[in-house]
Amino acid sequence: MIIYTYRPYHLYWQAMLAVPLPLEVSMSRQIIATGQAPSAIGPYSQAVRVSNTVYFSGQIPLNPESGELLEGDISVQTQQVFENLTAVAQAAGGSLAHIVRVGIYLTDMEHFASVNVVMSRYFQMPYPARSTIQVSALPKGAKVEVDAVMVLP
Repeated sequence: MIIYTYRPYHLYWQAMLAVPLPLEVSMSRQIIATGQAPSAIGPYSQAVRVSNTVYFSGQIPLNPESGELLEGDISVQTQQVFENLTAVAQAAGGSLAHIVRVGIYLTDMEHFASVNVVMSRYFQMPYPARSTIQVSALPKGAKVEVDAVMVLP
């Protein structure tokens, strides 16, 4: 007869390896903010830098001065998104050339080719890694949102 005793998984490995697991992860975070890009519309930062990596919050096509959604087709909206990302990258001490990953969120995959055309104006080879995901809706009725990860030299 085998009797199993419940033991939390992390405690099992801690005991097996005889290595103490840290109770708290210590990291230095620098909040990135610039008036050249729209202010956050919720409880988040435009970007956060940890060491030499910068994590960008999603940008939608908001006018940085008014905070209003830029009207226009997908190309116009996508251009504004990349202008906003450029401003945040510069505030963090980098440029779009330092971006290693991009996440694109579209309300309609029919816009995929148009977004590619605009993105190609802002990035050169080697291009960053990228995912493109269709979503049902975006804040303020935007058609596109882009987030990113940047690694500074």
